[in-house]
Amino acid sequence: MLRLIALLSVLALPAKAQHTAGEFDYYVMALSWSPSWCALEGDSRGSPQCEDDADFGWVLHGLWPQYENGWPADCRHSYRNPSRADTRAMADLFGSSGSAWHQWNKHGSCSGLSPDDFYALSREAYGRITRPEVFRRLDDPITLPASLIEEAFIRDNPFLSPDQITITCRSGRIQEARICLTRDLEPRRCGSDVIRDCSLDDALFDPVR
Repeated sequence: MLRLIALLSVLALPAKAQHTAGEFDYYVMALSWSPSWCALEGDSRGSPQCEDDADFGWVLHGLWPQYENGWPADCRHSYRNPSRADTRAMADLFGSSGSAWHQWNKHGSCSGLSPDDFYALSREAYGRITRPEVFRRLDDPITLPASLIEEAFIRDNPFLSPDQITITCRSGRIQEARICLTRDLEPRRCGSDVIRDCSLDDALFDPVR
């Protein structure tokens, strides 16, 4: 009887939504400030992204297919998964081969592209955005308004407008710059669930190691 009740309880749960690869509205390109991620997670994981000689600043957290509200993830696809050599070749962009694998598996699988094409598109998107060099010149941690990060990106990428880029914070630190792009990688307005900026006036910003 207990087994029957347990089975009926499972059957009563709502089915997990199955997203269809290639069906989405736009991309969010998330650029993660590596020193922040290393301080919050990467150091404790022993990530190669956080080694003393890694020299990472803004790394590509991901190129995420996005709906106007919400996003698909873990989509079924018919492509061969990327090999270790494939992901290792993307470590300079994503920070590590493990991150490159994770981003394909969770997000790239929903793009409708093969791993090779998704990685190529990710590299192209990353290359279209100038990462402000001023942030790499810091020698010591500073605190600053998160809005200054957005202003620096817009200054160095004058084709961007404030509603096309969002700065996020985590645990009091600058976390990411998220830039919204069309499927052709042109800047566009972010959706309502992406557009909210970090409002901290004293966000911690660590220097590149």
